Amino acid sequence: SDAAQAYSRAKGDQFVQELFEMLRIPSLSGDPAHAGDIRRMAAWLDAHLPDTRRILSSPADRAQQTALALKRKFKTVDDLAPGASVAAILAAAGWPDSRDPVLIVGHQPTLGMVAAFLLSGDDAPWAVKKGAVWWLSNRQRGSGTAVALRVALGPDLV
Repeated sequence: SDAAQAYSRAKGDQFVQELFEMLRIPSLSGDPAHAGDIRRMAAWLDAHLPDTRRILSSPADRAQQTALALKRKFKTVDDLAPGASVAAILAAAGWPDSRDPVLIVGHQPTLGMVAAFLLSGDDAPWAVKKGAVWWLSNRQRGSGTAVALRVALGPDLV
């Protein structure tokens, strides 16, 4: 939008906002067989999450279990419940205007749709592997902004 581009131009180099838009462990979090996957991903996130981050979680039990595994303060947001829209996820995160990085603990297919929308502009049901972290950033590029995929990482690679 014009407002987002104006904001990006005004902030210049300061605008590199690191938004962890996606953390996908919901179907693994309740299964004891995948406890190691959850611990590994939580440890990776703990080592890489900035101190000035916000963590927002769906109210669904599986997402709550995942958020608790991070052992950091988080906020439950009803608008992130299963079936949430792309617009609801982006609004909850404050994208692209959030001053702090945001980690979303949510659900498929919505998280894949958010990734598709931000990275391609299309409404497409991209697959997000169970247990994966997708880290997206919004950066100023010339007179506009660009979304960058910084990390797409599954528990099998950690």
